[in-house]
Amino acid sequence: MKDDNPDHAALHVSVIVPAYRESAGIESLVTRIRETLDDTAYTYEVIVVDDGSDDDTAENATRGGARVVSHPYNMGNGAAIKTGIRHATGTIVVMLDGDGQHRPEDIPCLIEKLDTYDMAVGARTGDSHTSMFRSMANRFYNLFAGYICKRTIDDLTSGFRATKRYIARSFIPLLPNTFSYPTTITMAVVRSGYSLVYVPVTCDKRTGESKIRPFRDGSRFLLIIIKIATLFSPMRIFLPVSAFMFLLGLGYGLFKIFFLGGRYGPTSAMLMTMAVVIFMVGLVSEQVAQLRFERHDYPRRPRRQ
Repeated sequence: MKDDNPDHAALHVSVIVPAYRESAGIESLVTRIRETLDDTAYTYEVIVVDDGSDDDTAENATRGGARVVSHPYNMGNGAAIKTGIRHATGTIVVMLDGDGQHRPEDIPCLIEKLDTYDMAVGARTGDSHTSMFRSMANRFYNLFAGYICKRTIDDLTSGFRATKRYIARSFIPLLPNTFSYPTTITMAVVRSGYSLVYVPVTCDKRTGESKIRPFRDGSRFLLIIIKIATLFSPMRIFLPVSAFMFLLGLGYGLFKIFFLGGRYGPTSAMLMTMAVVIFMVGLVSEQVAQLRFERHDYPRRPRRQ
């Protein structure tokens, strides 16, 4: 068995599993993770972050061989991930959900990609066990995020990913405490100039009841995308809104002149003025975002000895 002592200074991989009321399947999941990594050359640790569960999640995870870090109460899936990142000692951090959807056997495939890329994400294939509503919502999120990031996003909300620990730690302040942390870290990584690759994976049917509520968490995902866009690329949001309002005001004014025989009117003037104001706010935000990058000391890839 590989050395998974958290005090060991030369660990290769830290596997972080956030868990809330996952007593039914967490022990078998941890066992599968350990069996998978035992067949590799990596030294590792498995960290299960028990997010205030009121069942036997922590005990069963410990029985499976994980190091358990417990929250005193339920703080959210993203909060559990942040706690796991803070406690991780491996140079590579692997994150996967505790509900059994992700296959631990795919972990080595993600880790291998980090020889070339900064983050590898497991993109769910068409034969994965996901509801039609979630699949349709994910397609919309992927398209919108791709527009913001100026690159193709295959699976924005996947919680199965591997990255360098120094990168994961640099984005802890940006990550929300909710299920939308994959959205945030994906967009932050891309907009910060780190490399990202998607690896096709098949997800199994989850164990137990889903903690995600489609309408509540769906709107939260959308707000997170807009928030990250305004942090890293404000003009991708402000410019279309400004252009829409300007064209709306211009079109309404011309319609009144040529079809209604009236004056241009204050409504058109107000819309066009607001369009200019929104554009100027976006321009200032773009400059602030640029200064943020220049002043923030983002960690770079450590040099190989």
